[in-house]
This record gives sequence, C-alpha cells and structure tokens, in this order.
Amino acid sequence: MTDLVTRTRARGVHTLSLDATGTRNALSAALVAELSGALADCAGDPDVRAVVLTHTGTTFCAGADLRDPPDPAALAALLRQLVELPRPVVARVTGQVRAGGLGLLAACDIAAASRTAGFAFTEVRLGVAPAVISLAVLPRADPRALARYCLTGERFDAAEAVRLGLLTMTADDVDTALAPVLDGLRRSAPEALAETKRLLTARVLETFDRDAAELTALTARLFSSGEAREGITAFLERRDAAWVV
Repeated sequence: MTDLVTRTRARGVHTLSLDATGTRNALSAALVAELSGALADCAGDPDVRAVVLTHTGTTFCAGADLRDPPDPAALAALLRQLVELPRPVVARVTGQVRAGGLGLLAACDIAAASRTAGFAFTEVRLGVAPAVISLAVLPRADPRALARYCLTGERFDAAEAVRLGLLTMTADDVDTALAPVLDGLRRSAPEALAETKRLLTARVLETFDRDAAELTALTARLFSSGEAREGITAFLERRDAAWVV
C-alpha cells in the first residue's frame, strides 16, 4: 500500500509530507489516521526537535475527502494533536489550501506559504460549515476579518492569509524564508520549546475543551443534511447547486 504521509529527517527536523496527490491530499479517514500516527511517532522521539508539515503536488490539502470523509471526532482529535504536540509544528505550503486544510494550517505553530498559494473556506458552497476546523482557526485568526471568506467561500491569496492571521509569512521562496526559523528551532532547548509552546497554545486548547463535542456533532449533522447531499453531488458533478441564484 502506498504511504499517504511520507517522512524525511534532517538535523532534528522531521518532515511529514501529505502524499495523496490523486485526491489532492484530501482528508480521508485513512489520511487522518496515518498523519495522526506519524505525529505520535514524532512526539515519542526525543531526537525530533521540530516537525514540518508539507505536501507533494500542487495542493497542500483540498479539505475533507467527499467520497471518504473522516469522522468529525477524528478530525478534531488530529487538530488537537497538532496543537498539543510537544514539538513546534511548522506548515510549509507551496500550493492550494481549501476548507479542512486551513484547519491544519491554523493548528500549526508557524505557517509559511509561497506567494502563489491560494486559500478558500469552501464549506458553505457545499452545504456545510467550517465547524470542526474553527476550533483551531478562530483562536488564531481575526473573526471579523474571516467573516467575508467563511460566509462567501471566496478565494484569497497568501498576503491576505497573513493579514487574517492564518499564515505567519509568505515569500517567493518559502524554503529560504523558513531557513532561519528552522535554524532557530534547532538552537532552542527542547524542554524550553515544549513549555513555550504550551503557553502559546493554552487559549486554543481551552476552545477544544469547551466546544469540541458540540462542533463535532454539528459537523455530523450538517454532512447528513439535504443541503450537504445536494452541495456535494453538485460539486462532484461540476454544476451549480440547486440553491444558486
């Protein structure tokens, strides 16, 4: 079986690459499970100083796999795992990011993207809502600035993603931009890194503690709704949904 997440290591930095290019790295049940296992391995390895989450192909993550969507609770657990991991997690993006992929970005501690990367919260156009991913997105980004894109599903560029708080930085060459970041992490004491991350993510984890059960239930309800059936069918058939006016 082909790995859905490939792993490489260099000087204490463990890189996890989403590698399901046939589905544009969509979050299937299998991909969520494999990424969760890879993160658990990183958490238990004392030689891992930091984790880079990146992708193969032209899409970082297309959101939920509409043919094999993950259980909402499993997705919430994966996002929490990224937030709680006792190693800094750095997102490296050189392509497109949609819906659930933005949840992955928000759950990372540092996120960098090339200037050509593109983003969209497409859930409303499918008849659902960005419920589970909001656990990571809302504590990290500006809700007022997000409102336009969450309500309309419009695409936006990397510079706008920085303004919204979804990205730390954007650059023509994302690897060059990340080089001093990774060097800094390599020079930092492991326990100090873990405790500093704990301080920085405390408010995010409070949101998970308070809202995860309610939002996973909401996601499950919306995905079983008539609107979602129509929206997903229309997307797969490459046509407008019935409600488009």
